[in-house]
Amino acid sequence: MSGLVVVGVDGSASSLAAVEVAAREARLRAAGLRVVHAFVWPATHVPLEPSQLGPPGGGLRNMADRLVTEAVERARAVAPDVDTSHGVVTAEPLTVLEAQSRAAELVVVGSRGMGGFVGLLVGSTAVHLAAHGSCPVLVVREQPHVDGPIVLGVDGSAAGQKAVDFAFAEAALHDAPLVALHTWTTWNAPMPAPQDPSLPYANPPGALTGGEERLLSEALAGHQERYPGVPVEHKVVHGGTRESLIEASRSAQLMVVGARGRGGFAGLLLGSVSQALLHHAHCPVAVVRGTVERH
Repeated sequence: MSGLVVVGVDGSASSLAAVEVAAREARLRAAGLRVVHAFVWPATHVPLEPSQLGPPGGGLRNMADRLVTEAVERARAVAPDVDTSHGVVTAEPLTVLEAQSRAAELVVVGSRGMGGFVGLLVGSTAVHLAAHGSCPVLVVREQPHVDGPIVLGVDGSAAGQKAVDFAFAEAALHDAPLVALHTWTTWNAPMPAPQDPSLPYANPPGALTGGEERLLSEALAGHQERYPGVPVEHKVVHGGTRESLIEASRSAQLMVVGARGRGGFAGLLLGSVSQALLHHAHCPVAVVRGTVERH
């Protein structure tokens, strides 16, 4: 066993789907799997034990134990050879999973939990972890297309290099092709310096000059040599980043993005592109922070 995959469960269908994905990820990594449930009721001073008038198996504590047991059984059905442990921790889910992420190489959660509001597309736990987790966070929105590629959103930022590393490693683990996708518009396309200093631009603003392909190649430099068995498609798309990545997710088994890219405001931990994908992608989404503080 070389590492640990953590999955948060709350008894929802979304979290049980996350358990299955987490079990597969742990098996591929030859890692252990830890199933964790955050038990918040003691903090509210609600009685935990069965009522004298109710069945002996009732009570909130027994309910928590049952949902964890169900999740562990689901994990072992998917990956019986994975060393699976479990725990019920008394604290808020955000606090519990953020702490668990410090010892994990991957944390997996469902996109919505038991307490989700009607119409809320992604839960607060998933968004919080993507912004604050100490390791990559995989949010399971829909079941992955097992034969689809892994799609990597590339913007050329230094913060995005961790996402590039993660995407290549995932493609190698899953024996899957990798699509490295970079988008450009008339507002964000790189423009070369003009040959004549008297001219404002060497090319019309936003014209495709080769800078986009160069940015993509530089972002991937060295990775294809490290992962020679991973087929890589370089894809440059003229269009909005969010729209292009959401469309690409329709046939993907996994979408990988950095937590923040170019143009992010100082202090903003989760960028608009990664948030849009957490809400609207058609496959699981891995958000990889550029820098991680270990405590």
